[in-house]
Amino acid sequence: MTVPDVASAAVPLARVLRGDLVESVHLGHLVVLAPDGSVRLALGDPSVVIWARSSLKPLQAVAMLRAGLDVDRALLALVCASHNGEGGHLAVVQTLLSLAGLGADDLRNTPDWPLDPDAAFQWRADGHGTEPITQNCSGKHAGMLATCAENGWSRDDYLDPGHPLQESVRGAVADLTGVAVQHETVDGCGAPLFSTTLVGLARAFGRIASATQGPEARVARAMSGHPWHVAGTGRDATRFMEAVPGLVAKDGADGVYAAGLPDGSAVAFKVLDGSARPRPALLAAALASAGIDPQLVEAVGLTPVLGHGVPVGEVVAAF
Repeated sequence: MTVPDVASAAVPLARVLRGDLVESVHLGHLVVLAPDGSVRLALGDPSVVIWARSSLKPLQAVAMLRAGLDVDRALLALVCASHNGEGGHLAVVQTLLSLAGLGADDLRNTPDWPLDPDAAFQWRADGHGTEPITQNCSGKHAGMLATCAENGWSRDDYLDPGHPLQESVRGAVADLTGVAVQHETVDGCGAPLFSTTLVGLARAFGRIASATQGPEARVARAMSGHPWHVAGTGRDATRFMEAVPGLVAKDGADGVYAAGLPDGSAVAFKVLDGSARPRPALLAAALASAGIDPQLVEAVGLTPVLGHGVPVGEVVAAF
């Protein structure tokens, strides 16, 4: 069977320096778009077809709003989140569900521990096991269930690709990215996952971040206004949005990141080996290429390489 190979045309994106040697190199693809949508910087192949993973969540949230979901601020930020599973995150997920007359038992996402180590320790110490509500995608799934309740759609099968909710998501992904969906699969949380291209993902984030009205603007305001709810304590997506006013940024599994700015500029990249390690350094460099003052994101992008617990090098962008 012949399948698209994301390795084709990949180039070095980041180098890992330990001492005075380059210890490792992360390959991949990266694109920076100007406010008018033109390509300002391209490394590798911007048209590479990818699974955007959780970077797709803001697009999925736009689809839910278009379908009638009526939440904003922290509630909407949680719909877009890959949250830590901290107490404040779980409380908002419960609120999302209760507003629709639903509960945690209605969630169909994959059970898991909280992402945050301290939250996971406390959850287990309190006598709990892995549950859907503590999995990082529970906010998205709560939003999907609430959208179904708003429309009178069936809930038990809301993860079926043929469900009206998922058909709405598919249409929104194609519309926002400007790229037809060519592939679909299942994401780690159990939701349908639709393909796009790297440049299409960047285009969607530029549209969302620069919108002044409608569902796209609501998502942008929710994420940039409530960055802790999008990720959590210590997470780089939260810290980047705290550092740059109006920034909409969302990480995704397997080395994906996308971000948009209020002027319509946008970035997206895919790390070939799926590693999360170089993502902060890459996003900081990409945002600088998009026109952001590098000093705003320098601290967030800093990724030290440790030896015996102290920095002996760092991960640096190759551009």
